[in-house]
Amino acid sequence: MVVQNPYVVMKDGTIKQVNPFTGTEVWFIPGRGNKPDPNARPKTAQKIETHVPEDYCSFCEASYWDTTPEKSRLLRYQDGRYEHIDHLPAAEMNKSKPIFRRISNLFEIVSTDYWKKNYEYFLSDKNLAWKNRYLADSSGREHVLHVMKTKMRLSRMTEKQIEETPPDTIFNMSDSFFGGAHELIISGPHFKAGSQYDTDLLASGDMTPEEHFHFFKFTICAAQDITENNRYVRYISIFQNWLAPAGASFNHLHKQLVALDEWGFSVQREVELVRENSNVYNEFATNFASYHNLVFAENDHAIAFISVGHRSPTLAIYSKSRNCRPEEHTDEELRGFSNLVHACHAAMGSNIPCNEEWYYLPQDAVERIPWHILIKWRTHTPAGFEGGTKIYTNTLAPTEMRDIMVPQLYKLRAEGRVIVKNIATECPAKANALKYYEK
Repeated sequence: MVVQNPYVVMKDGTIKQVNPFTGTEVWFIPGRGNKPDPNARPKTAQKIETHVPEDYCSFCEASYWDTTPEKSRLLRYQDGRYEHIDHLPAAEMNKSKPIFRRISNLFEIVSTDYWKKNYEYFLSDKNLAWKNRYLADSSGREHVLHVMKTKMRLSRMTEKQIEETPPDTIFNMSDSFFGGAHELIISGPHFKAGSQYDTDLLASGDMTPEEHFHFFKFTICAAQDITENNRYVRYISIFQNWLAPAGASFNHLHKQLVALDEWGFSVQREVELVRENSNVYNEFATNFASYHNLVFAENDHAIAFISVGHRSPTLAIYSKSRNCRPEEHTDEELRGFSNLVHACHAAMGSNIPCNEEWYYLPQDAVERIPWHILIKWRTHTPAGFEGGTKIYTNTLAPTEMRDIMVPQLYKLRAEGRVIVKNIATECPAKANALKYYEK
């Protein structure tokens, strides 16, 4: 696919954009929306009462018993050490306070039954041994029965049907808790420290850069474990829905990992583009952004810019590494990439609904595509015009989005809240900055 004029500025200020990777056509029309303010408190904000432990939603500390068994948790100690604990027994759930937890989603998008019925999938020896240990303990048995019965109720089974289901049958139905491939990475706190309003939620940008690095690393470890225990997985969709307008079921920070038996249309299309032009990401992503002054942050390992031609205003962060998969990145590369993603979240603030989407090289691909993340601001709802024409309208020009981010980044860097080496005109933004094509 060749896009001749992906970015055209009209005399009246209308900006016509075509995404060079998807072909999506988007117009920015002046005067059709207001710029979001990262520092504004929503008018709907309500005062909250502080609860210890937090019990504001099903992902909070007081609700551990209501969520599926923990595949792992990450602890942070006062001396700065981090500890990764796998397969925590039910009786020890409340004996430590994790900063992140990894659990199976109670209602999977791609279910364990999908893998069983289509591929004759069964629990790996590792996960079966964990399930047996968990159920051999009385607290573990009680926990699994409690969560499974909750799931059965939510699946509209009657109390009579539930009571008539033998425990062993229920335990057989719980394989998804121990070997399912739709998982959640859940942050510990619901609210920021010292919060007074229900909008003072802990968001990605409210973490320290170090915490965010471990958020990424913990998520990558989860993806590796899913792949190692299910041989039929070809790709894992990793994403984060922030706030209800972006599709979040709970306003509690969490990422999702959904294993697939195919790459998905978006990744398939990107791989095909690379087959046609191995330098497509430099030409139509970073080089293009640089030529149009849309690069707003950069360090030795990553570059961030406004991406054009999306249905929603979109930030793009690309890894410069020659390593194309998240788990192949060194800690130094991962930290550099994480720092820019964290800085983007911090600069946009916690009140803008958004989706964070990960794109990377599938396990069974031989082409090369760089790991990149898109952060899409869900600040408007498509209407009839979009549906009839397939021309989408944005309420923010790419340059306006850049001009929201840059002052915030300077401010946050000066306060020491983010780690950003170069901002705006400080960015080298050199041609062909991405090295993904080097084997």
